[in-house]
Amino acid sequence: MRHAPFKRTSFVALALLCALGQPAYAKKMYRWVDENGNVYFSDQVPPDQVKHKRETLSEKARVLDVLEKAKTAEQIAQQKRLDALRKEQEKIIARQNANDKVLLSTFRNIDDMNKALSNKMASFDAGQKVIEGNIERIQLQLQQQQQQAANLERGGSKIPPKLLADIAASKQQIEAGKQELLRHQQDRQNSEKEFKADIARFQFLTQANNNDGKPVNGDSLAASNASNELGLFVCQDAGQCEKAWKVAGEFVATHSTTGQDVESEKLIMRAAPQKDDDLSLSVSLLERNNTLQIFLDIRCRQSSIGNELCSGAKAQSIRQAFAPFIQSSLAAQQ
Repeated sequence: MRHAPFKRTSFVALALLCALGQPAYAKKMYRWVDENGNVYFSDQVPPDQVKHKRETLSEKARVLDVLEKAKTAEQIAQQKRLDALRKEQEKIIARQNANDKVLLSTFRNIDDMNKALSNKMASFDAGQKVIEGNIERIQLQLQQQQQQAANLERGGSKIPPKLLADIAASKQQIEAGKQELLRHQQDRQNSEKEFKADIARFQFLTQANNNDGKPVNGDSLAASNASNELGLFVCQDAGQCEKAWKVAGEFVATHSTTGQDVESEKLIMRAAPQKDDDLSLSVSLLERNNTLQIFLDIRCRQSSIGNELCSGAKAQSIRQAFAPFIQSSLAAQQ
């Protein structure tokens, strides 16, 4: 059996392979292409050629197995980071799926949700009145204490230490009450915002269910070159990230071939790919090392063509364009 590879153009190499007799082809045969485009066939792969992607062939020249091209240390490190980002994104997707299930099992329709929102806001308003009432009561108490102190001073008497302490305590209570009122009002705003987002999500889920008749599956500014390769935009601050998040949503809608699925404050995800040439993009808002980051991921159909599409030049070019697209969009807004 030959121990040196055949180096030919692909046509000549295939012809040579077909000319091999059955006895000579009893062992495994490998096929690979070097960086110059030369096709090799051999029953052994020399050490200086193991870095190339190669195929194991059957006796009838059918591909039995494919060993991908060896990755560099940089590529391995990049893949590890990409895997870590994807795991975090999967957690966000899992939480969204869980929230969807709760929504669909808790409410029957939009009217139910609007009534629940109204009741929740009424409860917040009642709580605010209690806090405001407490503040007014302590303010009245402070006025009485201060009036008492003023009367003592006008009468030439020294203000008792206890009265001074009571006045200071009342002022502290009023300030604490005002802070509590601000927190309560912020909680109300956040709750209303989240509830309205849930209403919009419920509406989308129920409409999606009705349309196809199938149950919804509840299932520093510039980024570095490495971040571009990953499809990662690193925000300078929360304000910038809020603007970048909107731009990221536009990017996802432009480059995806599937319909809408999830759109929340931390996850924008298009529907799962159904065809071999489908590209389903998603972005997630992650917090890593005290920085906010927007991570782009691309899903393809679980098939040989789909896997090739996701690992190919088209998907890679989309990923590389993500951070620069956000940067240029933000710059245009200034």
